[in-house]
Amino acid sequence: MRMKWKEHAKQLRTSIPAVSLCLRDPAVPAAAKFFAGAAVAYALSPIDLIPDFIPILGYLDDLLVLPALVALAIHFIPKPVWEKNVQRTQRLEQGAAAKKWRYALPILLAWILILGLIVKAVLF
Repeated sequence: MRMKWKEHAKQLRTSIPAVSLCLRDPAVPAAAKFFAGAAVAYALSPIDLIPDFIPILGYLDDLLVLPALVALAIHFIPKPVWEKNVQRTQRLEQGAAAKKWRYALPILLAWILILGLIVKAVLF
């Protein structure tokens, strides 16, 4: 059964932080570190194979090259190390989800205050 692109995107969202955690592990071979480093360098590089200002094609290379480099890095990471770091990433994400509301609450309160002041100025 083939994975849909949304499932690939969701999996990639978990894979990238897991690859980052794997790079710190001494059991990860140099080939995996090379491909992960190439993915980071390509993502941060201002030079692309196809410039981004070209409609559609400009982002197509990012959509193909980056996941391919991440997939190559994952291929060279030993399975037990990979599974351990995927689980670690999922635990970190679950803990971060609860903390995100702490950061959103002051912004929400500020917007309520601003809207209240606008309503007060308009009605009174």
